Amino acid sequence: MLEVLLCYSGLHAIWWHRVAHRLWRWGLPVTARFISQVARRKTGIEIHPAAIIGEGLFIDHGMGVVVGETVEIGRNVTLFQGVTLGGTGKEKGKRHPTLGDNVLVGAGAKILGSFTVGENSLIGSNAVVLQPLPAGSTAVGVPAEVVRIHGRRPEPLEHDKMPDPVHECLQTLREHVARLESRVAELEGAHHIVNADEPLPPCDA
Repeated sequence: MLEVLLCYSGLHAIWWHRVAHRLWRWGLPVTARFISQVARRKTGIEIHPAAIIGEGLFIDHGMGVVVGETVEIGRNVTLFQGVTLGGTGKEKGKRHPTLGDNVLVGAGAKILGSFTVGENSLIGSNAVVLQPLPAGSTAVGVPAEVVRIHGRRPEPLEHDKMPDPVHECLQTLREHVARLESRVAELEGAHHIVNADEPLPPCDA
């Protein structure tokens, strides 16, 4: 317990945020922002004082975590180091994401925009999420794609068995190119030999 109280920067950042958030709600934005900047320098975690954070947030390691102004975080959410809950710069008002209860966000993931990540969702490390995720989903890749949705609680992430959307896309392209090459070979075999004196067809033919 003493180690947690003295050495866990994620816990310290949340304590600082609780104070800053209350001051923000009391109409003292400059004081609130000053406290949030002090917390950023002390912990490496930047949480805007206007962000709404539910109970049970766990920030593991925490260095480089950024939580934007209009972010809303549900209960029992886990954020690993390097996570960004930000905006795209194209929206006004509510421009940051909302995370449902029991969401886990892997190291280095970026969630950008004013949409909702459903409860019990898992987001893989270094994923870039740009659209809403349904409850109970697992999303990986850049941009992130949902690779699993079901009605029961998702199983823990197995980082060594993550699907690779880029590899799957390249494999699909390879198969398509192979079909096109086969078709071109058939057409070339069926064409007659063109006479050199035969006029060329017009460009729009």
